[in-house]
Amino acid sequence: MVSNMRKHFPSFASASSWFEVYATLSTFTMLIRTAFNELIPHQIRSFLVSKLEAFFHSQPNNQISLRINEFWHDRCDDNELFLAALEYLPTRITSTYKSLKVGKLENEKHLNLAVDPSQEVVDEFEGTKFTWKLDENSEENSRHIWKEAFVLTFDERNRERVLDRYIPHVLKTYEAMKSEKRIPEIHSRRGYQWTNRKLSHPATFDTLALDPELKQAVVDDLDRFLKRKEFYKKVGKPWKRGYLLYGPPGTGKSSLIAAIANHLKFDVYDLDLSSINSDSDLMEAMRDISRSSILVIEDIDCNEEVHDRSNPKQDSDIEKGSGKFNLSNLLNLVDGLRSGGGDGWVIIFTTNHKEKIDPALLRPGRMDMHIHLSFLKGKAFQIMASKYLGIEGHHPVVEEIKGMLEKTQVTPAVVGEHLIRNEDPDLALEALVQFLKQQIKEETQ
Repeated sequence: MVSNMRKHFPSFASASSWFEVYATLSTFTMLIRTAFNELIPHQIRSFLVSKLEAFFHSQPNNQISLRINEFWHDRCDDNELFLAALEYLPTRITSTYKSLKVGKLENEKHLNLAVDPSQEVVDEFEGTKFTWKLDENSEENSRHIWKEAFVLTFDERNRERVLDRYIPHVLKTYEAMKSEKRIPEIHSRRGYQWTNRKLSHPATFDTLALDPELKQAVVDDLDRFLKRKEFYKKVGKPWKRGYLLYGPPGTGKSSLIAAIANHLKFDVYDLDLSSINSDSDLMEAMRDISRSSILVIEDIDCNEEVHDRSNPKQDSDIEKGSGKFNLSNLLNLVDGLRSGGGDGWVIIFTTNHKEKIDPALLRPGRMDMHIHLSFLKGKAFQIMASKYLGIEGHHPVVEEIKGMLEKTQVTPAVVGEHLIRNEDPDLALEALVQFLKQQIKEETQ
C-alpha cells in the first residue's frame, strides 16, 4: 500500500526523507551542544565564541581611528590625553615586542621604556583589544613646531566603550602613575616670595619610630581625607585637614611631616610667622599656596599673636606682642575664608608647648587631629632596631632595652644617634644599654 502511495504521491516520499534528515541533524546538533556545554569549561567556551564572532564579523572596513595629537589644535597647549598615552602605553609593552626605546632619567632609579613608532602596541580592556601606534613628525603647525600623534584603532562597534570607559581608564591610570612618581617640593618664604626645592627627606611611615597604633591611625586619617573630596563638598566644608604635632624637641615632628608629604605626594609650604609683617602680608603668603599642599607652621607657640589670651601668665607677653597680624585673621585664613577655600590643604602646626596656644586655633575644624609625639618607648624602638640594625623578631638585648625605655625619658633622636655610631649591631646595642643605665641612674638620684 505504501509503495502504491509512493508511486501515486512521489512528493510525499521526498518530504518524508527530508524530515528524517532534519530529525537526524537536530539530534546530532543537540548532542554536540550538550557535549560542548558539559565537557568544555565556561571560560574556554566564551573564548571560542568570541573568536568565532570576530572571524565572521570583523571586516577591514569597520575599523575606525582616533587621532590624539601632541598639541591641541593649532595652539601649543599640551594635549593631556597624549601625555597620558605616552606614560600609559609603555606599561603595556610585553617581552614579545621587538623594537623599544629605552633610557634613564636623572634622579630616577629604574630604566624608562617608550613606544617605538615602528611597532604597534596592543592593549586589552574589558576583553576587547585596542591598537595604538605613534606617528612621529606627523604634522607641522603654523608656528613650525613638529607634532607627534598617537593613532588609536578599534572596531566601530566599540566606539561607545572607547569614549565612555577606555579613554577615562587611560587618563585615570596616568594620574595614578604621575602621582606615584612625583617628588614633592618644599617651599620656603624669602621676603615676599616663595622659593622651592625638591623635598629630599627620605622619611616614610615605614621608617618612622612611632607607636604602631598611632602610626596606623594617622595613615588611615590621611587616606580617608584623600578619598572624601566629594563628601566635603556635599556637607559644605572646605576640603582640608588640620594636624597638631606636639611634644618635646627631638621626638620626630619634622620626620612625621616629611613622611606625610611623601605619603600624599603633596608639596610642603613652610611658613615662618616671624617673617610676616602685617595682615596683608599673611594673606598674600597664604593665597600663593597651591591646592593639594601641606602648610606647615613650626613652633607656632613662639608667636605671641597665637598665645592663649585667657592665661593670666601670658598677659604681659601679649601686651608686648609684635602686633604684626591679628589672630582672627589667621583663623579666617586657616578656615579657608580668605585663602581661596584651602582646597586639598593639609595644615600642620608644631609646638613644644600646646598649653600656650589659644584654644580657638586648636578646635576641631582647624586642628582636627592632635598627635602627641612623646619619648621613645618599646614598640617604637623595635622599629628602630629593624631599620637601623636589621634586627627582626626576638632579640634578648632588644627586649632588655625595651624594658629600660619604660623607666626613662629619652627621645628617638638621641637613641638614633647612639645606634648610628656602630656598624656592628651587637656593639651598637651594648653601647645603648650602657647609656640608658646611666640615664636611669641620673634620673633616680
